[in-house]
Amino acid sequence: MNDSQTGVLALEDGSVFRGIAFGAKKTVVGEAVFNTSMTGYQEILTDPSYYGQIITMTAPMIGNYGVNEEDLEADAPMCTGFVIRELSPIASNWRSTATLPEYLEKHGIPGLEGIDTRALTKKLRVDGAMKCCISTEDISDEEAVKRAQEWEGIVGADYVKEVTSKEKFVYSAPEDGWPYNPVQSVVRKPARKRETYKIAALDLGAKKSIFRELAFHGFEVHVFPATASAEEIKAIAPDGIFLSNGPGDPEPVTYVHETVRALIDDYPIFGICLGHQIITHAIGAKTYKLKFGHRGGNQPVKNFETDFVAITAHNHGFATSEEGLEECGAVVTEKNLNDDTVAGIRLKDKPVFSVQYHPEAGPGPSDANPNFEKFYQLVAQSKKA
Repeated sequence: MNDSQTGVLALEDGSVFRGIAFGAKKTVVGEAVFNTSMTGYQEILTDPSYYGQIITMTAPMIGNYGVNEEDLEADAPMCTGFVIRELSPIASNWRSTATLPEYLEKHGIPGLEGIDTRALTKKLRVDGAMKCCISTEDISDEEAVKRAQEWEGIVGADYVKEVTSKEKFVYSAPEDGWPYNPVQSVVRKPARKRETYKIAALDLGAKKSIFRELAFHGFEVHVFPATASAEEIKAIAPDGIFLSNGPGDPEPVTYVHETVRALIDDYPIFGICLGHQIITHAIGAKTYKLKFGHRGGNQPVKNFETDFVAITAHNHGFATSEEGLEECGAVVTEKNLNDDTVAGIRLKDKPVFSVQYHPEAGPGPSDANPNFEKFYQLVAQSKKA
């Protein structure tokens, strides 16, 4: 990295932040958002839910443990740009295969360090997520602001088609290589020998660790592109349906709404994050854009049916509207304790439930992992019935 190489981050309101460039030499536009996770930057960079977004990390130092091949949630970074306060001068970890700047440069993602991320985060919290331009090339502040303002924005855009798998496949769980833990006595092993159920997982921008968790809990995971029809899914005679996380606005992805609507009467369904919002639209309810979204591994969620509070990992800029849910046959089961937004629903008369967070904890706390077991038991009960 060349300390004399400066980059620029410009917001649509005319705000400009100058910093030191690293990663790829490039000018890009996207939605400026922030993530409050203390660690897990590699999983964050490769989460398809960040497609079209420029991520600011609120943790002050990033890059200290480098990047490795085992913790990738996708084959390449999915965000548009990366903004941090301080880039660690060394990458110290025995699993590391590259530094953060090397990894971003390899995949064409521009980064900026030396930005006042506290000021930027406060601005986004007060004024909301904004259209943004980040450049590691030699462009003026005025040009950067202009490019930010001219970007079409995330509302109404279908990003699911950009990140979904190109064709269907059956996920093969690794015999070893389950979530790494240096204390061998507590390394997690695949689920005990029990009946395996076949599920169709609709890939809306899924992370690899989600499929791994489903396999871990006893599912044979058949992954379908988001564009798959209900007839294609029914053809494999699944025991249940899983709807993954994904990027962007859930409203314009009408082809997925229609597919889920055609399946919802016949199968147990579990949706997470974007999948939760898709179920919302499939039953006729609505979603709306949050002011600045929820992104981080520290969001408290309370389940009002069990009184259990979980600290959960979130990555979304839209939420389910509580208005009209009951008329559409749904019950609110969970809420985010920070802002009272809907964080979980279930249908009154169908084995269908969903959550607004990422229960696989990649990265984040594992409090919500029992949702996968809940889905397994729901499928098992449905098969017996």
